[in-house]
Amino acid sequence: MAVGGDAKVDEFAPFPVKDQHPDVDFCVSSSPPWPEAILLGFQHYLVMLGTSVIIPSIVVPLMGGGNVEKAEMINTLIFVAGINTLLQTWFGTRLPVVVGGSYAFIIPTITIALSTNNRTNIIFLSPRQRFKQSMRAVQGALIVASFLQMIIGFFGFWRIFARFLSPLAAIPVVVLTGLGLYAHGFPQLARCVEIGLPALLLLVLISQYVPHMMKSRCNMYSRFAVLFSVAVVWAYAAVLTAVGAYDNKSPLTQLSCRVDRAGLIGAAPWIRVPYPLQWGGPTFDAGDVFSMMGACFVAVVESTGAIIATYQYASATHLPPSVLSRGIGWLGIGTFLDGLFGTGNGSSVSVYDFKPSNENAGLVGLTRVGSRRVAQIAAGFMLVFSVLGKFGAVLASIPLSIVAALYCVLFAYVASAGLGLLQFCNLNSFRTKFILGFSLFMGLSVPQYFNEYLLISGRGPVHTGATWFNDIVQVIFSSPATVALIVAYFLDCTHSLGHSSTRRDSGRHWWAKFRYFGQDTRTEEFYALPWKLNRNEELPSQGLLGVTLARKAWLNSVIEIGVGISRVHSPLRTGIV
Repeated sequence: MAVGGDAKVDEFAPFPVKDQHPDVDFCVSSSPPWPEAILLGFQHYLVMLGTSVIIPSIVVPLMGGGNVEKAEMINTLIFVAGINTLLQTWFGTRLPVVVGGSYAFIIPTITIALSTNNRTNIIFLSPRQRFKQSMRAVQGALIVASFLQMIIGFFGFWRIFARFLSPLAAIPVVVLTGLGLYAHGFPQLARCVEIGLPALLLLVLISQYVPHMMKSRCNMYSRFAVLFSVAVVWAYAAVLTAVGAYDNKSPLTQLSCRVDRAGLIGAAPWIRVPYPLQWGGPTFDAGDVFSMMGACFVAVVESTGAIIATYQYASATHLPPSVLSRGIGWLGIGTFLDGLFGTGNGSSVSVYDFKPSNENAGLVGLTRVGSRRVAQIAAGFMLVFSVLGKFGAVLASIPLSIVAALYCVLFAYVASAGLGLLQFCNLNSFRTKFILGFSLFMGLSVPQYFNEYLLISGRGPVHTGATWFNDIVQVIFSSPATVALIVAYFLDCTHSLGHSSTRRDSGRHWWAKFRYFGQDTRTEEFYALPWKLNRNEELPSQGLLGVTLARKAWLNSVIEIGVGISRVHSPLRTGIV
C-alpha cells in the first residue's frame, strides 16, 4: 500500500507489445530497387558459403575423396540449396529463408561412410570409387529419411504441435538456435586473429556506428556492411599471403589465414551442371535410414527456430501453424532432392553448429531488409556460381576466420530475436522464470555433456549394439535448440495445467489470433501461395462436406505433385483441434 492508504498503481509500460517489427525498411512482400536487391542477394549468397565449404571439408576425406570430390560436392550442395530456397520461398513458408546444408547430418553421414567401407572389401577400390560407394549409401538414407519430414509437415503433425507452441516455449529454441554457436564463433576467429578481429571490428563499426555518423547514407552502410568488411579484410588477407607472412607457420594457421589453402580453385571445373544420381544409383540400408531420421528430426526442430526468427526481422505477423507445417513439408522435399542429387548432406533452415539460414536470418536483421525477392535472388546466385565452378571456388576460398567474424554478429541477431519474444510473456511469474531458466540451462548443459563425451571417448554416452540408435540419441541430444524445445514445450504444456493465469503468462493469447490461416487479415499478404494455391486453407469448417470440397479443389491444383501434397494437410484442419 502507498502512503495514505491508496492502492499502488503500476507504472505505465513505455514499450507496448508489437507483433511486427516497426523498424524494418522492406518487409516480406515488398522489395528494394533492383540494383540494391541484387547486391543484397549476393550478400546472402556470400554468408552461406561458410557452411557449404566446412561440411564437405569434414565429410569428403572420410568418404575417401580428395579436392576434386570436395569441389564437386560443394558445387552440388550449393546448386541444390538454390533450388530448395526457391521452393521454400515460392511454396513453403514464403519467408526470405535460405535453405542449405546442415551440420546435424554429419554424424550419420560419417557413420554411413565408415560402415559402408567395413561392409565392402575396399583394398581394390580407388579413392574415387570409395567416395562414390559411400555417397550412394548416404543418398539412399537421405531419400528414405526425407519422408519423415514430409509426413510431419504435409500431413499436419507439425501444425498440431505448433498450435500448442506458446511464445514462452519458443524463446529457448530461437535463442539457442543462435547461442548454440558460441563455441564456434570467436574460437574460430582466433585461429587467425590478425584477420578475424579486424573483420569483426570493421563489421560492427560499419553496421552500427557509421550510420549514425553519416545519417544521409545510413541505409547504404548498414545494408552492405558485410560486403564492405569482407572485401576490405579479404584483400588484406591476400596481401599478407602474397608477401609470405604465413610461409613458415603451422598447417592449421595457414589453413585459417591464407587465401590459397582451400584447394578448391585448382580442383573446381570451369563449368559443371550437377544432375540427379550423378554418383550412381543409391543403395539402401535400414540402419543407415534410421540414423539419418534422427538428423531429419533435429533439422525440423531447429528450422522452426530459424523460421520464427526470420518472420520477426522480416516484419511479418506470426505464421499460422498450417504455414509452418507447409514449410516443414517442403523442407522434406529439399532433403529428398539432396539425396537425389547426392549432396552428401541434408537440408535445413537451421541446424546446430553452422546453420546456413541462421546467418541469413541474422543478415535480415542486420540489413533491415526482409524481402522475399532478395532471398530468391540469392538462390539465383547459388545456381549460377555452382555451375561456374571456378568463379564459385574463388568466393568459397574466403578465410574461415572472416566467416567466423560474420557469425559473431549475425548469430547474435538470431539469439536476440528469441529474446524479443519475452515481450509476450509475464516475466513477473515464477512459472515463467523457471521454464525459461531451466530450459535454457539444460539446452546448453546436456549437449555439452554429449559433445565432451564424444570428443574424449570417440563415441557417445549411449553405445548399444545398434549403431543407428546411438546416432539418433547423439544427434538429438547434441542439439541445444532441440533439447531446449523438448524441455520448454513439455513444461509449458504440463506445469500448472488448468491454472487461470497460465495461458496469459505464456503469451498464448497473443498468438491465438493466428491459430488458423484466415483469422488475421494480414496473413494473406505474407503467407499466401502464388496463383491462389492456398485457397483450401480458407475453406470453412463443414465436417465431411468441407473435406469433400477441399479434396476436389486439391485434385484441380495446378501443381500436381509438390503443391498437391502440401495441400493435403490443409483440409484436415477443418473440424480438428
